[in-house]
Amino acid sequence: MAARIRRPSRFPPVRAAALLVIAAAAGTISGSAGKPETTPPVSRPPAVPQGVLLPPEVVPAAARDTFDVATALSTSDRADDGGGCADVVHGRLLRPGDAVGQGFQSAVAGGQVAELVARTTLPADLATWAGQARRCARVTVDDPQGTAVSTLTVRPGPAVPGAETLSYQQVLTLPGQPAELPGLRLRTVAIAAGDVLVLLRDAGATDLDLDTLAVTAWQHAAPRLGR
Repeated sequence: MAARIRRPSRFPPVRAAALLVIAAAAGTISGSAGKPETTPPVSRPPAVPQGVLLPPEVVPAAARDTFDVATALSTSDRADDGGGCADVVHGRLLRPGDAVGQGFQSAVAGGQVAELVARTTLPADLATWAGQARRCARVTVDDPQGTAVSTLTVRPGPAVPGAETLSYQQVLTLPGQPAELPGLRLRTVAIAAGDVLVLLRDAGATDLDLDTLAVTAWQHAAPRLGR
């Protein structure tokens, strides 16, 4: 799909790459997508208790940068690209006002990893998100630091009884970049059931088995949220 996405950047390139990981906590395709602004607001979901995130020993890493989902969500970079690809490219699975929850981001060997656990106002529509990712398989991303090409590949998600799953990989490359130099790799795995969403994202050359880690995260969080 040919498209250009322009995103104002307030960070240097390395920090912008980190923001793409934590952007798992910013933006959305949910059941509310496309509703007119006159739709009455939906009451906020119940709070997410402490202890739902993966214990630190599961992902040995540097100190965690934790965040609250409701306050981390931002509308600052939500320019309409005319095709809906901006949300996919920037990993916006949640939208301000749609969710409450917790997350963390941390450096690991070879890159960074982030986890988000949220309750949403309406069930996350991961099938729609996967379809949109396929339509946005290749787009150009314009940024003040330069132009990159985003290539997305949707993969079968891990099997989780009673839940919907999503798994896709994104690679950002610069035009004319030598083939022997790999682009920045970002992977996303999401698991959702009812109003509960668990999402894992990594960036860089990590050796994480992200599907297995996401299932572990779900098994840890879901019982604490009544799933």
